[in-house]
Amino acid sequence: TRLVENTLGLVGEAGEVAEKIKKFIRDEDFSKEEIVKELGDVLFYTTALANHIGSDLQTVMNKNIEKLHDRLERNKIKGSGDNRWTTLLIINTHSFIYSQ
Repeated sequence: TRLVENTLGLVGEAGEVAEKIKKFIRDEDFSKEEIVKELGDVLFYTTALANHIGSDLQTVMNKNIEKLHDRLERNKIKGSGDNRWTTLLIINTHSFIYSQ
């Protein structure tokens, strides 16, 4: 079905992004253009999945921003514990940056 196809496509393309990053770390062979292409594929499958469940990419993004705002307000966005680097600084409702 489309749900399975799109889910497997998303996972596969996310794996391609991971492979590009791995090669950068291992071989210092970095191609920003290649990573951007793979991210485009991830975006395609994310959009396809959102559409399959009757949503759209804008709604998915807005829900994610709402979730992050909620975590920020509850002081739950931290890099502690498992040494994650995902401290999030929300600039506005449509853009944000990650810092370590």
